[in-house]
Amino acid sequence: MEEQQKAAEKQAEDLIKELQQEISDLKKRNTELEQLSHTDDHLHLLQVLDVTLDPDTAHPYLILSDDGKQVSHGDIKQDVPKNPKRFDYVVSVLAKQGFSSGRFYYEVQVKGKTGWTLGVARESINRKGKLIYSPVNGFWAVWLRNENQYKACENSPVSLSLRVKPEIVGVFVDYEEGLVSFYDVGSRSHIYSFTGQTFTEKLYPCFSPCVNDGGKNSKPLIITPVNK
Repeated sequence: MEEQQKAAEKQAEDLIKELQQEISDLKKRNTELEQLSHTDDHLHLLQVLDVTLDPDTAHPYLILSDDGKQVSHGDIKQDVPKNPKRFDYVVSVLAKQGFSSGRFYYEVQVKGKTGWTLGVARESINRKGKLIYSPVNGFWAVWLRNENQYKACENSPVSLSLRVKPEIVGVFVDYEEGLVSFYDVGSRSHIYSFTGQTFTEKLYPCFSPCVNDGGKNSKPLIITPVNK
Protein backbone atom coordinates (compact mmCIF):
# COMPACT_ATOMS: atom_id res chain seq x y z
CA MET A 1 0.00 0.00 0.00
CA GLU A 2 2.84 2.38 0.87
CA GLU A 3 4.49 1.77 -2.51
CA GLN A 4 1.19 2.40 -4.28
CA GLN A 5 0.79 5.64 -2.33
CA LYS A 6 4.30 6.77 -3.29
CA ALA A 7 3.68 5.90 -6.94
CA ALA A 8 0.42 7.86 -6.90
CA GLU A 9 2.14 10.86 -5.28
CA LYS A 10 4.93 10.78 -7.87
CA GLN A 11 2.38 10.60 -10.68
CA ALA A 12 0.56 13.60 -9.22
CA GLU A 13 3.82 15.54 -8.86
CA ASP A 14 4.75 14.80 -12.48
CA LEU A 15 1.32 15.95 -13.64
CA ILE A 16 1.64 19.18 -11.66
CA LYS A 17 5.06 19.82 -13.23
CA GLU A 18 3.61 19.26 -16.71
CA LEU A 19 0.74 21.65 -16.00
CA GLN A 20 3.13 24.27 -14.60
CA GLN A 21 5.27 23.99 -17.74
CA GLU A 22 2.18 24.32 -19.93
CA ILE A 23 1.06 27.41 -18.01
CA SER A 24 4.56 28.86 -18.34
CA ASP A 25 4.53 28.24 -22.11
CA LEU A 26 1.11 29.86 -22.45
CA LYS A 27 2.27 32.91 -20.48
CA LYS A 28 5.32 33.16 -22.72
CA ARG A 29 3.14 33.06 -25.84
CA ASN A 30 0.82 35.71 -24.41
CA THR A 31 3.83 37.88 -23.64
CA GLU A 32 5.05 37.47 -27.22
CA LEU A 33 1.67 38.53 -28.56
CA GLU A 34 1.54 41.53 -26.21
CA GLN A 35 4.95 42.57 -27.52
CA LEU A 36 3.82 42.16 -31.11
CA SER A 37 0.52 43.98 -30.71
CA HIS A 38 0.78 46.51 -27.94
CA THR A 39 4.25 47.74 -27.09
CA ASP A 40 5.12 51.20 -28.35
CA ASP A 41 8.35 49.97 -29.86
CA HIS A 42 7.17 46.68 -31.36
CA LEU A 43 8.43 47.84 -34.75
CA HIS A 44 11.92 47.38 -33.31
CA LEU A 45 11.04 43.70 -32.90
CA LEU A 46 9.78 43.15 -36.43
CA GLN A 47 8.98 44.67 -39.76
CA VAL A 48 5.31 44.98 -40.62
CA LEU A 49 5.10 43.58 -44.12
CA ASP A 50 3.02 45.51 -46.66
CA VAL A 51 1.62 42.48 -48.46
CA THR A 52 0.03 42.52 -51.91
CA LEU A 53 -1.07 39.49 -53.89
CA ASP A 54 0.82 38.36 -56.98
CA PRO A 55 -1.64 37.78 -59.86
CA ASP A 56 0.99 35.77 -61.75
CA THR A 57 0.74 33.06 -59.07
CA ALA A 58 -3.07 33.03 -58.63
CA HIS A 59 -5.10 29.94 -59.54
CA PRO A 60 -7.36 30.74 -62.54
CA TYR A 61 -10.55 30.55 -60.45
CA LEU A 62 -9.33 33.12 -57.93
CA ILE A 63 -10.55 36.72 -58.10
CA LEU A 64 -8.09 39.36 -56.87
CA SER A 65 -9.05 42.93 -56.04
CA ASP A 66 -7.45 45.74 -58.02
CA ASP A 67 -5.36 46.80 -55.01
CA GLY A 68 -4.08 43.24 -54.49
CA LYS A 69 -5.40 43.07 -50.94
CA GLN A 70 -8.36 40.69 -51.35
CA VAL A 71 -8.86 37.24 -52.84
CA SER A 72 -11.95 35.08 -53.25
CA HIS A 73 -12.90 31.98 -55.23
CA GLY A 74 -15.16 32.52 -58.24
CA ASP A 75 -17.39 30.25 -60.32
CA ILE A 76 -15.79 31.14 -63.65
CA LYS A 77 -12.27 30.34 -64.77
CA GLN A 78 -10.37 33.55 -65.44
CA ASP A 79 -8.65 34.00 -68.79
CA VAL A 80 -5.11 34.28 -67.49
CA PRO A 81 -1.79 33.62 -69.25
CA LYS A 82 0.07 30.41 -68.54
CA ASN A 83 2.86 30.98 -66.08
CA PRO A 84 5.28 28.56 -64.35
CA LYS A 85 4.64 30.49 -61.12
CA ARG A 86 0.85 29.94 -61.26
CA PHE A 87 -0.99 27.36 -59.13
CA ASP A 88 -3.03 25.22 -61.52
CA TYR A 89 -4.81 22.83 -59.11
CA VAL A 90 -4.72 24.17 -55.55
CA VAL A 91 -6.74 27.40 -55.23
CA SER A 92 -3.86 29.43 -53.81
CA VAL A 93 -1.97 32.65 -54.44
CA LEU A 94 1.35 34.00 -53.15
CA ALA A 95 2.32 37.53 -52.21
CA LYS A 96 4.59 39.62 -54.40
CA GLN A 97 6.81 40.27 -51.39
CA GLY A 98 9.30 37.62 -50.32
CA PHE A 99 12.01 37.73 -47.67
CA SER A 100 15.10 35.76 -46.72
CA SER A 101 16.06 37.34 -43.38
CA GLY A 102 14.64 39.21 -40.41
CA ARG A 103 11.29 39.23 -38.63
CA PHE A 104 8.04 39.94 -40.43
CA TYR A 105 4.39 40.29 -39.48
CA TYR A 106 1.12 40.76 -41.35
CA GLU A 107 -2.60 40.31 -40.68
CA VAL A 108 -5.42 38.75 -42.71
CA GLN A 109 -9.17 39.05 -42.16
CA VAL A 110 -10.91 35.66 -42.32
CA LYS A 111 -14.28 36.80 -40.95
CA GLY A 112 -17.36 35.04 -42.34
CA LYS A 113 -15.45 32.21 -44.02
CA THR A 114 -16.00 28.48 -43.58
CA GLY A 115 -12.62 27.52 -45.03
CA TRP A 116 -9.20 29.10 -45.61
CA THR A 117 -5.47 28.38 -45.52
CA LEU A 118 -2.83 30.91 -44.43
CA GLY A 119 0.92 30.75 -43.98
CA VAL A 120 4.21 31.09 -45.79
CA ALA A 121 5.79 29.07 -48.58
CA ARG A 122 9.33 28.74 -49.87
CA GLU A 123 10.04 30.06 -53.34
CA SER A 124 10.74 26.65 -54.91
CA ILE A 125 7.39 25.02 -54.01
CA ASN A 126 5.66 22.99 -56.67
CA ARG A 127 2.82 25.06 -58.15
CA LYS A 128 1.39 22.35 -60.41
CA GLY A 129 -0.98 19.50 -59.59
CA LYS A 130 -2.17 18.30 -56.18
CA LEU A 131 -0.23 19.62 -53.21
CA ILE A 132 -0.10 18.78 -49.52
CA TYR A 133 0.50 21.76 -47.26
CA SER A 134 3.36 20.69 -44.99
CA PRO A 135 6.88 21.81 -44.05
CA VAL A 136 8.45 18.95 -46.01
CA ASN A 137 6.73 20.36 -49.11
CA GLY A 138 7.76 23.92 -48.30
CA PHE A 139 4.59 25.21 -46.62
CA TRP A 140 4.12 26.42 -43.03
CA ALA A 141 0.40 27.00 -42.67
CA VAL A 142 -2.78 26.63 -40.64
CA TRP A 143 -6.21 26.05 -42.08
CA LEU A 144 -9.93 26.08 -41.40
CA ARG A 145 -12.27 23.53 -42.98
CA ASN A 146 -16.02 22.89 -42.56
CA GLU A 147 -16.52 26.10 -40.56
CA ASN A 148 -15.00 24.87 -37.29
CA GLN A 149 -12.20 22.38 -38.00
CA TYR A 150 -8.81 24.03 -37.49
CA LYS A 151 -5.52 22.30 -38.21
CA ALA A 152 -1.83 23.11 -38.28
CA CYS A 153 -0.39 21.73 -41.50
CA GLU A 154 2.51 19.85 -39.95
CA ASN A 155 3.95 16.83 -41.75
CA SER A 156 1.44 14.96 -39.59
CA PRO A 157 -1.47 17.47 -39.32
CA VAL A 158 -2.29 18.73 -35.81
CA SER A 159 -5.92 19.42 -34.86
CA LEU A 160 -6.38 22.73 -33.04
CA SER A 161 -9.01 23.56 -30.42
CA LEU A 162 -9.68 27.30 -30.48
CA ARG A 163 -11.76 29.02 -27.81
CA VAL A 164 -13.14 31.54 -30.27
CA LYS A 165 -13.40 31.72 -34.04
CA PRO A 166 -10.68 34.10 -35.29
CA GLU A 167 -11.78 37.03 -37.45
CA ILE A 168 -8.28 38.39 -38.10
CA VAL A 169 -5.21 36.14 -38.10
CA GLY A 170 -1.73 37.54 -37.51
CA VAL A 171 1.24 35.75 -39.07
CA PHE A 172 4.70 36.28 -37.56
CA VAL A 173 7.92 34.92 -39.08
CA ASP A 174 11.39 34.99 -37.56
CA TYR A 175 13.57 33.75 -40.41
CA GLU A 176 16.78 33.22 -38.44
CA GLU A 177 15.00 31.51 -35.53
CA GLY A 178 13.06 29.20 -37.85
CA LEU A 179 9.76 30.32 -36.33
CA VAL A 180 6.33 30.78 -37.93
CA SER A 181 3.58 31.78 -35.47
CA PHE A 182 -0.14 32.41 -35.91
CA TYR A 183 -2.26 34.59 -33.63
CA ASP A 184 -5.92 35.46 -33.18
CA VAL A 185 -5.63 39.25 -33.24
CA GLY A 186 -9.10 39.89 -31.79
CA SER A 187 -8.68 37.75 -28.68
CA ARG A 188 -4.90 38.35 -28.51
CA SER A 189 -4.32 34.60 -28.26
CA HIS A 190 -1.77 32.25 -29.76
CA ILE A 191 -3.06 29.76 -32.35
CA TYR A 192 0.01 27.71 -33.29
CA SER A 193 3.76 27.93 -33.90
CA PHE A 194 6.12 26.00 -36.15
CA THR A 195 9.44 26.03 -34.29
CA GLY A 196 12.97 24.86 -35.01
CA GLN A 197 12.54 25.12 -38.77
CA THR A 198 15.46 25.68 -41.15
CA PHE A 199 14.86 28.20 -43.92
CA THR A 200 17.34 28.27 -46.78
CA GLU A 201 15.49 30.25 -49.44
CA LYS A 202 13.08 33.13 -49.86
CA LEU A 203 9.68 32.82 -48.13
CA TYR A 204 6.42 34.24 -49.48
CA PRO A 205 3.09 34.75 -47.69
CA CYS A 206 0.62 32.19 -49.05
CA PHE A 207 -3.18 32.43 -49.15
CA SER A 208 -6.07 30.16 -50.08
CA PRO A 209 -9.69 31.33 -49.69
CA CYS A 210 -10.74 27.72 -50.51
CA VAL A 211 -13.63 27.00 -52.89
CA ASN A 212 -16.74 29.13 -52.40
CA ASP A 213 -18.91 26.07 -51.70
CA GLY A 214 -22.00 27.33 -53.50
CA GLY A 215 -21.71 30.73 -51.85
CA LYS A 216 -21.25 29.47 -48.28
CA ASN A 217 -17.56 30.43 -48.38
CA SER A 218 -17.72 33.34 -50.81
CA LYS A 219 -16.25 35.97 -48.45
CA PRO A 220 -12.76 37.12 -49.46
CA LEU A 221 -9.55 36.87 -47.51
CA ILE A 222 -8.52 40.47 -46.85
CA ILE A 223 -4.99 41.63 -46.07
CA THR A 224 -5.61 44.28 -43.43
CA PRO A 225 -3.46 47.17 -42.17
CA VAL A 226 -1.67 46.36 -38.93
CA ASN A 227 -2.80 48.57 -36.06
CA LYS A 228 0.43 50.18 -34.90
